[in-house]
Amino acid sequence: MRIVALTREARKNILSDLLKRSPNNYSEYESTVSEILEDVRKNGDSALFAYTQKFDHFALNAENIRVDRKETEEAYGKLDDRLVEVIRHSAENIRDFHRKQLRSGWFDTREDGSLLGVKMTPIARAGVYVPGGKAAYPSSVLMNVIPAKVAGVKEIIMTTPPGADGCVNPGTLVAADIAGVDTIYKAGGAQAVAAMAFGTESIPKVDKLTGPGNIFVALAKKAVYGYVGIDSIAGPSEILILADETANPRYVAADLLSQAEHDELASAILITTSRELAEKVSEQVRIFTEELSRSEIIQKSLDQYGYILLAENMQDAIDAANEIASEHLEILTENPYEIMAKIRNAGAIFLGEWSSEPLGDYYAGPNHILPTNGTAKFFSPLNVDDFMKKTSIISYSREALEKVHKEIEIFAESEGLSAHANSIKVRFEE
Repeated sequence: MRIVALTREARKNILSDLLKRSPNNYSEYESTVSEILEDVRKNGDSALFAYTQKFDHFALNAENIRVDRKETEEAYGKLDDRLVEVIRHSAENIRDFHRKQLRSGWFDTREDGSLLGVKMTPIARAGVYVPGGKAAYPSSVLMNVIPAKVAGVKEIIMTTPPGADGCVNPGTLVAADIAGVDTIYKAGGAQAVAAMAFGTESIPKVDKLTGPGNIFVALAKKAVYGYVGIDSIAGPSEILILADETANPRYVAADLLSQAEHDELASAILITTSRELAEKVSEQVRIFTEELSRSEIIQKSLDQYGYILLAENMQDAIDAANEIASEHLEILTENPYEIMAKIRNAGAIFLGEWSSEPLGDYYAGPNHILPTNGTAKFFSPLNVDDFMKKTSIISYSREALEKVHKEIEIFAESEGLSAHANSIKVRFEE
């Protein structure tokens, strides 16, 4: 990996490079996505079936679009029993973590008869998009579905592309069953997003749509926002590691490559105050890359978006980390908790050498659907609140309103909204 001094100019250039990976920069695909969305919106199932034939080479129809119970049961037989057990354990950890996020509504009553509060209500129907083929990740099924179940969503549907034989990835089916998906539909791509956003004869319209996907799925989610809620527009995966001279270079190199193998656009960055560590990590990355199965993808990722940044001091390293706002941030320093207290922007933070990023991807419990491309500055991981609606409650007695009605009328009149003022005024006419 290239070793670069962490100067102001280097930081600016790296940020610029990273932001080029954002779905917001793929406008050349927007017209294709818009065409697909509009076709499905207007023509429903017929358009959905045609796109499935075109892109997935499967003759989808109203009779075979749903995954039946037999297919799910057969999927269990295609997985190793130990893997099924691991998926169950992971689901338990995710469920336990997200239950702690549940919040109740509240009401505040006063002696004058006024009442204010918030009513919490789960959305009625959630839709989860799950990629197929080589990008089928059962862990993402758990991470999308379980928060919705914990929130109390009544119906959860899922779409995932079929293979040319009409089959769905068995790991996806097993994870969906364990997580509690109600109905699975064999549909993928922007056309599946359109089906969930607008509804077709076979697939019902959802209230919120979550889940990862390729650039066409990301752009489709962006386009349907407003018709439905979405989680976020995910970009390529990324990891940033803050390390000092106490870090194990072998661990650091392994953790960097755990994200570089995702995608040629993935980003892996080490920021350290130790030149010795930087050089050892660079060499260990070279050794690991030659050994790992996805070496070609890893090398392209590192060539484009892999950096080892040498900082003059840890405060400079922390400032750069906050500016990059990485999806995953590992802190491998002598006192990681002290550093963590100074981090403002990160999707998930991993503390110490025994908390490597894949622990969060698969097992610990916190959600791995995280903000990317610097959006950790204003977005949070997927959570239970994403599947809840808050409704404000207002109730005033005559006594309570009488105390303040003049102030409300003054405010309304100042905005030129006399009907607003009159709505209050008529209640206190002689």
